[in-house]
Parts: sequence; structure tokens; C-alpha cells
Amino acid sequence: MISFNEGTKTFRLDTANTTYCITIAAKGYVAHTYYGAKIAEDDVSYLTRQMEYPFADSPVFREKLSILDFLHQEMPTDGVGDFRKSALAITNRRGNNAVELKYKDYKIIDGCPALAGLPCVFDKSGKAQTLVITTEDSVLGVEVELYYTIFDDTDAIVRSSKIISLAAEPVYIKKAMSLAFDMDNAEYDTITLNGSWARERHIDRHPIHMGVQEACSIRGETSHQEHPFMAILEKTAGWNNGNVYGVNFIYSGNFSAVIQRNQFDSIRVLMGINPENFSWKLEPGAAFETPQAVLTFSANGLNGMSHAFHDLYRNHLIRSPYKNQMRPILINNWEATYFNFDTQKLLDIARQAYKDGIEMLVMDDGWFGKRSFDDSSLGDWIVNEEKLQGGLKHLVDAVNKIGMKFGIWFEPEMVSPDSDLFRAHPDWAIQIKGREPGMARAQYVLDITRKEVRDHIMNSVEAILRSANIEYVKWDMNRQICDVGSINLPADQIGEYFHRYVLAIYSMQEQLISDFPNLLLENCSGGGARFDPGMFYYSPQIWCSDDTDAIERLAIQEGTALVYPLSTMGAHVSVCPNHACGRVTPFKTRGYVALSGTFGYELDITKLSEEDRQMIPRQIALYKKFSPLVREGDYYKIAAASENGEYDCWASISSDKTRALVTFIQLYNHPNYKTRMIKLAGLDKNKVYKITWPDEDQQKFPPMTLAGSTIMNAGIPIRRDWGDYQGQLIYLEG
Repeated sequence: MISFNEGTKTFRLDTANTTYCITIAAKGYVAHTYYGAKIAEDDVSYLTRQMEYPFADSPVFREKLSILDFLHQEMPTDGVGDFRKSALAITNRRGNNAVELKYKDYKIIDGCPALAGLPCVFDKSGKAQTLVITTEDSVLGVEVELYYTIFDDTDAIVRSSKIISLAAEPVYIKKAMSLAFDMDNAEYDTITLNGSWARERHIDRHPIHMGVQEACSIRGETSHQEHPFMAILEKTAGWNNGNVYGVNFIYSGNFSAVIQRNQFDSIRVLMGINPENFSWKLEPGAAFETPQAVLTFSANGLNGMSHAFHDLYRNHLIRSPYKNQMRPILINNWEATYFNFDTQKLLDIARQAYKDGIEMLVMDDGWFGKRSFDDSSLGDWIVNEEKLQGGLKHLVDAVNKIGMKFGIWFEPEMVSPDSDLFRAHPDWAIQIKGREPGMARAQYVLDITRKEVRDHIMNSVEAILRSANIEYVKWDMNRQICDVGSINLPADQIGEYFHRYVLAIYSMQEQLISDFPNLLLENCSGGGARFDPGMFYYSPQIWCSDDTDAIERLAIQEGTALVYPLSTMGAHVSVCPNHACGRVTPFKTRGYVALSGTFGYELDITKLSEEDRQMIPRQIALYKKFSPLVREGDYYKIAAASENGEYDCWASISSDKTRALVTFIQLYNHPNYKTRMIKLAGLDKNKVYKITWPDEDQQKFPPMTLAGSTIMNAGIPIRRDWGDYQGQLIYLEG
């Protein structure tokens, strides 16, 4: 519920468990007042502390800079006396860089306003509300609308802004963050998600120090290396206790997430488009909308924060018809064959896979042009009939006849120098005239900001999809963007390029899912480089990482699940020694880890040992039994191998708390140790649960019956298995 108190000039946004307050302070500044656990409807305007530094119209005189230097603001601006990091910077043609926003008016509307060309939250329940606060700088000639959307089913606030030019000449936006949030410091820690290719989104927790800390990307995508997420949490906060604030960005390009601790021990948090290499020319009468950012608060630790993000994305961002459906269990041929395959090899895999219960064959890279390695043919989306004898439709029909669905891999944004497309249109690659463009993975990036390039790509991709019964697409992107130049943009707009590129990606994927509404689209970028909520608007799942090793995946999936639902994580069982790291783990354990995602296989099933292959029907049966619980249940992290070095444990618990699936992965065994007692979380303390080990040869103890309070406070037994990298599934039903 959103309300405004005229007497105190305070807006109040209440979710089920949180309150967010904004006060119109002296001189019209829009001041952040409170965000945290739900509070009574008191006058909290004193929290702005403006009485400590009154303005000139008070009996005690203080200058404007005195208050701007410490005032908590909703949209701090550049150049007028707030010397902390700003959220908005605009210049005019004279180079003036000062922006001073003053309150103008407000409105409260039902629902979620849409954003043009950007992913955005939606509401089908009719219970969402949005506060729009209009501010203005009459000297510069701009209005800035601040948007705040809340829902009745999640403790999340969705933020964005719209910058509208009222000036008689162009102005230039140099920085436009989507979210700004100021708070008093209580010696907090911060969590960021960092990594690299094949080890994405590892949790990094460290104290917030004086000065500026930033997670960012200038790679043209969200990146493997850093992630558009930050948590700010009490030092004593854990998985189930303590105050935690989380911020996340619904965007798929360059971002900046900033925490600044200042002289007064206040903390400023900013999230938005990275201002480095960014500018936007705003013509008279035009508007610029920032992407949406998400702010959450949990008084129940990191798991509570995760629930808010998960509920928001499942209920209000993912649109795919597959959202609440069991995804087809697929087998991808990449780690099975790499580029070395033909029709017969794929059909051999399909026949054996079908016998074992797998439902879809996905043909990965290497089916087009003359591609037999990664050094040619990107952009030439023409079937290589030397590999696929009889053509693509012949293969797809044969796979369908076996009884399986068919999916295919594309990398639409890229072009190989050795390709017919590049030879015909070398200017279609992103490049700076006169400079040799940088190459990565033997490929360039196409300038999809140009309509003729987008049209060619989409016509080529859609022609392939119409040629056969293709029900799944894996959309990949295997390098980042540099050497930015475009013949479409004049010199004073080249700073718009990266944002225009992201808008072009959204446009292409919107066209794809509109033209093929029943298509299951999975995004990918060299694994997990573009795993962000912006892509959820177009695809219900994203390939989590190119590292399919079950033990490496513990950290990757832990960091990912901290923010994103398990149903969004592409997770496959692959062969050992693992292709990425060489580790050998039990086939059973690989299956248990992959069960907490969109389950599938990444291997040559015709070469598996009989012992491993016979486990596949059992793994599929487990996935089909527990997929609804994993997809729709509340995720609880119980223990992290990254913290204890010994074991990992997590649970999916139904919303009514009647069922729970617990996954336990033992990293290392030691001789002469006792059975572990693991204390769960998220159960009904008064409910009695029957505890079983559902895999057919995993019954570690006789079935047990315990109350939820006993399970959460005393624990359940987890027997130490002989050997390293062993796993167990435990099922609770009450």
C-alpha cells in the first residue's frame, strides 16, 4: 500500500514486512527517510535530520551545502553541493554540469507502468501500486519522474526514473542511475558476486570501508567477472538471521553498483547503467527511461532476501509459457562431440537417449556454413549438408520419429572474418574506422544497432526455425564488445552505443518469442556472462556456466540462487573427468546437483559406462517427481562448502511447508568421525514430518518422524558416506 501524509509531507510504501518512507524536505528536496522492517504510522520525518542543519528560513541559519553534504536523498545529483557519488548528471551545450531537482507533484497509480523497449515487471493480480514523484530543475529545463512499484506478494521495491527535456536545446545525460539509496552506517558488510569464465557468481563478503566500492562491467554485457547485484548486511547476519538489503538490476549491459561510506559514516548505494563510456543526447521534448532496479529488505537473513527476489522474478518478470511447466529433459551434444558430428552420430545419441527417458536433443555449435572449428562461418546460418546429410528437416523429422523434441544453437550477434556474410558486409562488424578491430574467439561483433543488420540476422534465424520442427533455441554470445564505432551515430551520440546495443538485443528477442510463442528460449553467453534478470523477460532459463563439474557448480549455483530462482539455472550432468577442470565425481552426485536447476545432460550417452547409463532413468524419475517443488518452492541455503570447507546443503520447501527436498553434498570424508546433524530452516515448527531418502539405494536410516521444531533446532542425521564428493537427497513430508 502506498500513501501520502500531507501534514508531514511523507510518502509511505508498505509491503507485507517492510516500510519505505520518503519526505519532501525543506527547499523541495526529496529525502530518503526510512527503509527496513515494518513500522507504525508515525511521523518519521525527523529521520531526515534536517532539524540539525536548518535552512535560511529557520531561526538558525545554515547554508545549503551544509544540508546537501549529509542529507539522505532519493535522486542525488551532480554539481550542486552533494559531494558524494551522484545518481544523475546532465550537461547542456554550454558545459554546465549542475542539476538540482526540486519536488513538483506526485501520483499513485494502480499496476506497473511499462517501459519502452526495456524488460519491466508486470502484475496480473491487480494488486500492484506505483508511486510517481515528479521533480524538476527549472534552470536546466528538465523534469525527472521517480518510479516506485510495490506488490502484495513480495518484499521488493522496483525503481526507475524518466528524464524529460523541457529545454529549448539538447541536453546531454552523462549519468542516469536507476536506484539511489542512502542509509546510516551500522558497520555493515557487503556481498558481491564475482568470478570469471567457468567460475561465475562466487560469493564475496567483506566489510564496507570508508570511500567507494564498486562492482561494474564495461564489456557490453553483465559479464562473467562482476554482477549487477549487491547485498548490504549486518556483520552478524547469516542465512536465516539479521538485516539484509539487496539491490539488483533488470538490465543486460554495462552496469555500475556502488557503495560509498562517507565522513558521517553514512552509506550511499547506487545501481544503474555504467556512466563510463555513456552519454545520451536528449532532444527538446524527448524522454529517457532508465532500466528498472530492484531493492529488497529482509529481517530474516540472506534466505529472506532470496525469497523476495525469487518471488518477484517468478511472479512478475518471467513471461514464458514454460515458467510454471516442467521443462523437457534435454541432451546437448556439445561436450559429447564438439564440432565432430554428423547426422548419424546425432541420431545414435537420440536413440539411446530416448530409451533412457530423455526428451529432447539439442544440436550445438558446428551445424552451419563450413564450420568445423571456432574460426569460421558465424553469420552464415546455412545448413552444412556435408555434416547433416539430407538437410536439417531430415534430421529433425528423424529425431521426432524416434520420439524426441529437437533444439538448436545460434550465436546471432557474431560474425567470423572467414564467412560469406563478412566478405559481403565487412562494415557490419563493430569497428572504428582506420583501426584494426580486436578479435576474440576468432570473431567480431555485429553492429545490431543498425536495422538492416538486425533484419538480416532475424530473417536468417527465423528461416531456419521455420524449416523444421524446432522447439528450443540456445542463444549464445561468446565475446565482449570493444572498438565501438557506428556509421549510424554522429560524434555527439557515440556514448549511446552500448545502451542502444542492449535495446537491440531486447528487440530481437522480443521478435523471436513473438513470432514463435511456443519456443523455449535459453540464453547463454560463454556460459553465464549474461545471466541477469533482463534476460528473464525473454527466456525462462539461462545457461548457468560452461563449467558443468558438480563440485565447481556448488559455488556457482550458490551465488546464482542467492538472487535468482532455481528454475532459471541451466544445469546438466556431464562426463568425467570433467571437461573444464578434470575432476572425477560420482555420476549420482552430478545428478543431485543438476536436479536443482533445469535438468539435462551434456555428454555422449553412447559412450557411457553401463553403470552410469542405468542411473539416467532414476535421475529423470527424481527430476519429474521433485521438479515442481524445486521450481516453485522456497529456496533455503542451509550450509555452504565455501564457508565450512566440508559439505554443502540446501533445501526447496513448498509454500505451505508440507514438503521439502534437501540436497546434501559431502566434499570430503574423514575416518572416525560422527554422523553429522544438520539443522534445517523454513519448516512449520508445529508440523510433524516423515523423513525419507527417496533415491532407491540411498536409504541411510529407517524412515523417521520428527516435528519441525526438532528438525530445525536439534537437526536430522546425515551419515558420512565412504569417499569424497558423495551426495544425498532427503525428502520431508508432513
